[in-house]
Amino acid sequence: MEETYLLNVEGVKKKILHGGRGELPKLQDGSKITFHFQTLKDNFERTVIDDSREAGMPMEIIVGKMFKLEIWETLLSSMRIGEVAEFWCDAIHTGMYALVSRGMRRIAEGRDPLEGQKHRCGMGNMFDYHSTGYDDLDELQRTPQPLIFIMELFRVEDPSAYKRDTWAMSKEEKLAAVPVLHSEGNRLVLRREFAQAAAKYQEAVICLRNLQAKEKPWEDGWLKLERLVTPLVLNYCQCQLELGEYYEVLEHTTELLQKHNDNAKAYFKRAKAHAAVWNEREAREDFQRVAHLDPSMAAAVKKELKQLGERMRKKHVEDRKRYQGLFQSSQGV
Repeated sequence: MEETYLLNVEGVKKKILHGGRGELPKLQDGSKITFHFQTLKDNFERTVIDDSREAGMPMEIIVGKMFKLEIWETLLSSMRIGEVAEFWCDAIHTGMYALVSRGMRRIAEGRDPLEGQKHRCGMGNMFDYHSTGYDDLDELQRTPQPLIFIMELFRVEDPSAYKRDTWAMSKEEKLAAVPVLHSEGNRLVLRREFAQAAAKYQEAVICLRNLQAKEKPWEDGWLKLERLVTPLVLNYCQCQLELGEYYEVLEHTTELLQKHNDNAKAYFKRAKAHAAVWNEREAREDFQRVAHLDPSMAAAVKKELKQLGERMRKKHVEDRKRYQGLFQSSQGV
């Protein structure tokens, strides 16, 4: 269509290139919008800045989650499913585009979108972006200008219709998700699907850690969440033991014990990881701590220490044979 439509927003013009179908979707906080977009300069050549099709992935935004380029929610709310539209947006709406584009490009390149960003408030971070790492985006930062967005809307999903990413959940949703994820992890362990179970436990831990970040460490709210985190971390470590990821177990159990140095189960799992990577002294020390902290685990510790001793003796014998073989071959040269 050639006719230009003005949205009821200052500094925005809309042109429908291909009509959509049905009614306008009803957007609500938490709705997920999936679309392709192309960003062009408002010059004679209509220079392409970004194209999500070339990047190989559609764009997704969650309504109400403070997406940096707020105007996009407004533009998309005027579209029907399957519609393709061109929007001209004045510079008053495009000042943050360089930062948004920088993050999207880094994700497409498999990099951390926040790499190099300091942990400060949003206004503070703006002064840290002397360079985005991309020349064309640096130019947009230096000289804010009108941009053209061509968008194709694929689908709009209600919050209940898709699996929410952790960052997109409310506090209540995160708390409700934790016992469900815990139960799913336990079910997968019974089926010996340890990698899938570990992912469930990890997701639950992330939910709780996100909530903990808003609490003051070691106060009641923080401690309540920590009591939920600990068994999930231990379950995750057990899965990693089964998968042979011993160094990851060492990392997570050590971190746990720095906060809770009386947790016998954490010492037990760390001891088994030490034993698996031939750290005999560390394994024995941790097993001894387990027996001291929890006498009911003494029999299990005794069994593990016996197995450790047998494995170490076997290793010493094999090492001696290997060294003798090397020595004899070097003598024969």
